[in-house]
Amino acid sequence: MLSPPIYTIQLPVYEGPLDLLLNLIEHAELDITKVSLAEVTDQYLVYIRQIQDRQLEDLASFLVMAARLIQIKSEVLLPRPPLREPGEEDPGDALARLLVAYKKYKQVAILLSEREGAGLRSYIRLAPPPVIDPKIDMQEFQLDDLHQAMLEVLKNVHKMPTLEENVSTPRVRVRDKIMSIIHSLKDVSQLSFRKLIKTARSRLEIVVSFLAVLELIKQDQIEVRQEEMFGDIELVRGNGWQVDQIEELEFEFDE
Repeated sequence: MLSPPIYTIQLPVYEGPLDLLLNLIEHAELDITKVSLAEVTDQYLVYIRQIQDRQLEDLASFLVMAARLIQIKSEVLLPRPPLREPGEEDPGDALARLLVAYKKYKQVAILLSEREGAGLRSYIRLAPPPVIDPKIDMQEFQLDDLHQAMLEVLKNVHKMPTLEENVSTPRVRVRDKIMSIIHSLKDVSQLSFRKLIKTARSRLEIVVSFLAVLELIKQDQIEVRQEEMFGDIELVRGNGWQVDQIEELEFEFDE
């Protein structure tokens, strides 16, 4: 007579004790409650015995969860609920809430993974990577050219503070930059990003300006064009241009 096959489980699919516990509850078609945790405790302990002989780095976390489940099952089997100190939380209810939150985040993670696999919200780079000469050829530049370039840079340099002055970091908000871009596009059909940041006083202001552009693209308020690699970025009005309602829009980077 043939002996019945031994039921085995592929442990590597479980990322932790919550994953194993959630799988047991879903396999038994139970709702996540204190009672359901008590019902699957024995099955959980069986799996714990199987993995004790394996090399598992987080075996301690599985054993801690086993201890919590044994406590929950013991309390469920008592004729009356145990007395708790004021403010002491029921371990079964606490674990059930934790498991519900874990299931929610796990579902969201799976959804995000599927979106990433489908290539949603991503763009393939069509242009080949640029070939940059590591050496800079200065033969075509004259001393007058470098002097003129330095003067152009110094024109945009503001008065430097003295040692006696208190220097405070200027607050730059994305919403302010958004409003600046919107007001500029009221009067012109397109706006150069290079011109937009020409008066920027810091790298932070340039970064915030770029975030404002991204937020307006996300809101379908503007579109951007770049004719060549590393070329200037042109901002134009988008299909969802609503200059009269821009104040009512909710932006991700309001603060």
